[in-house]
Amino acid sequence: MGSGSDSNGWNRARGLAVKTLLLIGGALLVKRLRKSTTRWDHAHFVSKALTGQKYSKDQASRDPDNYFNIRMLTCPAAELVDGSKVLYFEQAFWRSPQKPFRQRFFMVKPCPKELKCDVELSAYAIRDMEEYKNFCDRPRDQRPQPDEVIGDIAEHLTTVHLKRCPRGKRCLYEGSTPPGGFPNSWNGASYCTSELAIMKNNEIHTWDRGYDDDGNQVWGQKEGPYEFKPAPTSSFNDMFSPLNFPPPPSMERRIEGSFVLQE
Repeated sequence: MGSGSDSNGWNRARGLAVKTLLLIGGALLVKRLRKSTTRWDHAHFVSKALTGQKYSKDQASRDPDNYFNIRMLTCPAAELVDGSKVLYFEQAFWRSPQKPFRQRFFMVKPCPKELKCDVELSAYAIRDMEEYKNFCDRPRDQRPQPDEVIGDIAEHLTTVHLKRCPRGKRCLYEGSTPPGGFPNSWNGASYCTSELAIMKNNEIHTWDRGYDDDGNQVWGQKEGPYEFKPAPTSSFNDMFSPLNFPPPPSMERRIEGSFVLQE
């Protein structure tokens, strides 16, 4: 009789202990899930999503009158003391990657707490663009080093505030410049705006436009954003596609109007 009572007591105690451990474990798991994505996690994800080679070839194939096959290349360049990532960014025609027509530094960090967004992406001019051509294609010991990069960050151009996309959308993050955009004087513009979307299939969609004082668009795409997809596997036939050759000089002004934000 006594041993049976002791056994039942032990089983009850063991059951209570297991329930307690389960409750504690569940509470810790919920706490961890709630904290699993920090403000810096969002910034790091956006930095990684922007990094690498991406092309607008598919879009140029669908609509060659309005879009060109452009290579977008981005890679890490430095990190600031506050944890902000500095990325080098350039765009060039697929057939002439050694001659980028657009170069920028991107600074990626969490949005200020007072703003209702997740990631702040700012674009900056580069003091000596020639020194940074093909930065990402070079061996690390042949690039400007992080201290030099930080010193070569020039004037601020634009800032895009990104938010996580609602469930059901194709994007992961999307955002735009604040209302009114940022000052810009190229081709008669008085201000410019930028829109950016990071898609679930690792595409990057960008749409930059310039407007005059009357709100008329004076540069940039009118049909919609450029759609950059991750670098495809190259093939012999791709090398000789007309989409991969630079356009004639008569089209250069339209190209510049599509991409250049500030001289």
